[in-house]
Amino acid sequence: MKFWQRYSREILIIVGVLLLIVVMMDYNTRLEKLNELNGKAVTVRAEATMVLQTQISLQTEIAAATSEPVTEGEARNNGEIRDGDQRIVPLPAEGPPLLDASTPTPLPEPVQKWQVWMALFFDE
Repeated sequence: MKFWQRYSREILIIVGVLLLIVVMMDYNTRLEKLNELNGKAVTVRAEATMVLQTQISLQTEIAAATSEPVTEGEARNNGEIRDGDQRIVPLPAEGPPLLDASTPTPLPEPVQKWQVWMALFFDE
């Protein structure tokens, strides 16, 4: 009994310090988890921003592709006509097909080796 009365203050201080150490270790663990989760939240926010920008870009492309002038232009390129238009179909010409009258490109003249050396040494 005398032991507890004599050392009760020291025992209480030691228990208090041990309890404080355990609480600080738990607090440190929670702070590490908080920092990790904050880092992940920043990453998720950045990804969400990129997804929203992609969505806006795609919606803009859809709006442009479905606009009246673009759809009409595509329809006309595909051979469709509107009411009141007259379709004109070109017919092939009669007789043999015309020959291509393009002029052939002239071949370069071969250069002699001595002309190359003269050009290297004496031409400016």
